[in-house]
Amino acid sequence: MTSIQQEKLQQAVEILNQMGIDAWMTFVRETSHNADPALPLILGFDVTWQSAFIVTRDGHKVAIVGRYDVENVERMGGYDRVIGYDQGIQDALVQTLDQLRPRQIAVNYSESDSAADGLSHGMYLRLVKMLNSTPYELTSAEGILSTLRGRKSITEIERVKAAIALTEQVVEGITAILRPGLSEVDIAQYIHAEFKRHGVRPAWEPEYCPIVNCGPDSTLGHGGPSAKNIIQAGQLVHIDLGVVLDDYVSDIQRVWYLQPSDEAAIPEPVLHGFEVVNNAISAAADVLRVGAIGWHVDQAARDVYTAAGYTEYQHATGHQVGRTVHDGGSLLGPRWDRYGNSPDMMVEANNIFTLELGVEVPGYGAVSLEEDVLVTEHGLEWLSQRQTAPIVVKV
Repeated sequence: MTSIQQEKLQQAVEILNQMGIDAWMTFVRETSHNADPALPLILGFDVTWQSAFIVTRDGHKVAIVGRYDVENVERMGGYDRVIGYDQGIQDALVQTLDQLRPRQIAVNYSESDSAADGLSHGMYLRLVKMLNSTPYELTSAEGILSTLRGRKSITEIERVKAAIALTEQVVEGITAILRPGLSEVDIAQYIHAEFKRHGVRPAWEPEYCPIVNCGPDSTLGHGGPSAKNIIQAGQLVHIDLGVVLDDYVSDIQRVWYLQPSDEAAIPEPVLHGFEVVNNAISAAADVLRVGAIGWHVDQAARDVYTAAGYTEYQHATGHQVGRTVHDGGSLLGPRWDRYGNSPDMMVEANNIFTLELGVEVPGYGAVSLEEDVLVTEHGLEWLSQRQTAPIVVKV
């Protein structure tokens, strides 16, 4: 059976050929302390001693690891050569490179993408020292890694879909238990119990996953649930949640309105806020396709949002999802300094993005939505069941 790591190693060969780069090397040590974000894609477990994982454009896949890691790497099956060493990696590394003869070697550093910036400064200095007096030129692997993480394989797509489907089951359960008097902490505890029942863990830190906002006094953002914020009739409940299932994640946001029994319709301010958010997401979705530039997609949503009279939101419209919630690569965001060149990258087929933004409705709370979508050669596939109206809970 082909593992995800074998799929990704083969993709790496294809990407190197497309980009005209001779070789890509992931250079690591004691990965339980400081793991390179690329390692789960190409190995799937920790190593202890200094190790080098080399992929070349002509299809060579070589692992140089400490003696006691050799058998584990061989069992993984993705590398055609596994070389063990005892006292130091330098001789084996230089000899291997002399055999492969790459002119340029891409290594994992990046100014823009945290998911491509796994090579520590100390290890970079160590590598430069090892390769002193050799002809090999080191360059950034940012382009390789952003493409490799973003270009989801069939197995990866199915795993993300499964994580989303399970999360939507949890959302259905939330609707059934919402009632006035529950605090944000009460709701979060219910969700954690559901995660445990399904045998999954939160997609990010448990203290902040889920994010729960009850009513107008709760601050929209990354804060954890508060016992002080209590659900009341006539207010909104917003939840941002996701799970990790088979190493892949979901990330969605949903909104409920607790409607008093004597109220005939959802209040106009709530409907207006929801309409603006929904329309902005639709505008982004209309632009999001193979070949689109990330900041163009963001701008489409931002224009709808600001045209409705809201102050510009201070985050990206969407990010990639995969092994992590923020999976690196191209970003559907504005061309702000903090994002580096990520918003300038091109969208590819089999990228999975969120589409997300929100507004605060005075007196009611937060309307914030987040959908997970797959970009295909034929258009956009909504992986989550899109929310097109507040979920009404009669109280």
